[in-house]
Amino acid sequence: MKQTIQLSDHFGYGRLFRFTMPSILMMIFTSIYGVVDGLFVSNFVGKTPFTAVNFVTPFLMVVGALGFMFGTGGSALVAKTMGEGKDEKAQRIFSLLVYATFLSGVIIAILSILFIRPITAFLGAEGELLEQCVLYGRIILIALPFLMLQFAFSSLLVTAEKPKMGLYVTVIAGVLNMIGDALFIVVFNWGLVGAALATALGQVVGGIIPFIYFASKNTSRLRLCKTGWDGKSMLRICTNGSSELMSNISMSLVCMLYNAQLMKFAGEDGIAAYGTIMYVNFIFLSIFIGYATGVAPVISYHYGAGNENELKSLLKKSSVIVLLSAVAMFVISEVLAIPLSDIFVGYDEGLFNMTVHAFVIHAFSFFFAGIAIFGSAFFTALNDGPISALISFLRTLLFQTAAVMIMPLIWELDGIWFSTVVAECLAVIVTFIFLIVKRKKYRYW
Repeated sequence: MKQTIQLSDHFGYGRLFRFTMPSILMMIFTSIYGVVDGLFVSNFVGKTPFTAVNFVTPFLMVVGALGFMFGTGGSALVAKTMGEGKDEKAQRIFSLLVYATFLSGVIIAILSILFIRPITAFLGAEGELLEQCVLYGRIILIALPFLMLQFAFSSLLVTAEKPKMGLYVTVIAGVLNMIGDALFIVVFNWGLVGAALATALGQVVGGIIPFIYFASKNTSRLRLCKTGWDGKSMLRICTNGSSELMSNISMSLVCMLYNAQLMKFAGEDGIAAYGTIMYVNFIFLSIFIGYATGVAPVISYHYGAGNENELKSLLKKSSVIVLLSAVAMFVISEVLAIPLSDIFVGYDEGLFNMTVHAFVIHAFSFFFAGIAIFGSAFFTALNDGPISALISFLRTLLFQTAAVMIMPLIWELDGIWFSTVVAECLAVIVTFIFLIVKRKKYRYW
């Protein structure tokens, strides 16, 4: 029987893979059941509803991004506090951030439901597309507090040394979502409403299960308890997690900008093609994000405990894993461009050809994306929120926005497809600069 892996252990490649694999699989599965949603809507509801889902999803991710901020920022602080030997304080911080996550979700959900129509109209939706966006969005927003909890627990379960539980919860939520899609869309013929209900069901379950686990007596290092307001800790959590908040908000805003540019240069077909690419992009990037989520508490713990040699080892091994994964993703995406495009949009020859062409170009971005994703997470784990946030801001907002606004002026539609590649390449340069500049302060080289 294999011994339970603890944050305080020495991590070779084998132990690193075993500890981070549940987080990687969790992120992959989360992306896959999002893809299944798209498949059902595209093939059983229609192109306009499929476009509506892709159009409104970035906004829904923006409002749910606080969950990532509380989860990653809180995880870094809780793990560091445990590394310092202050377990009771870690419990109080953990409990405070869970309660704050849910309350924030309730407030944001109410405001978003009230204002989703003018927001989606401002972003460019009109007519039937606007109505479909509002219908889908309002149903999803009802489950927002639970989605934010699910996002937060994806990191906190790793810190609690229960990464497998995070995977199990995600699988349960995802399977319910997919069963709901088949039942509500295909059997009951509820269309877009059915797709939204299925997604909301998965999100509610994904948030409730870990909450009940931590509220009960359990075998992890963390448990919900009575706590009080701790402004200093909440500020550190928000600062630490600001990079993930920035990353998710920026990616969603950039998706909205891409949609606007694609509507201008290619109409609804452009948005449908981009949506297809993004589904696959989410799966591939989820590997990098899952690894970063899984290894971050380990880095935080050893940083808090002052184990410099372990910190150096973790950075070196993580760099090798990320680079090898990047090459593999590029090759796989090039090989699967045609069959994956056919699965989503094979029913429309013009849209299929556009999607394949865009897919082949976008694949080059996988060479670079993982480096910046891990680099940002690495600084979050070191509790250096400002540097982590700056990397995320530059990668997901500034570089992407500049590229998607400037490049289409020169290469039109192809300029949009190349934008992500250029932005990711620039983000790698910035990440290397910060790793060099900060090496003496944190002693990871």
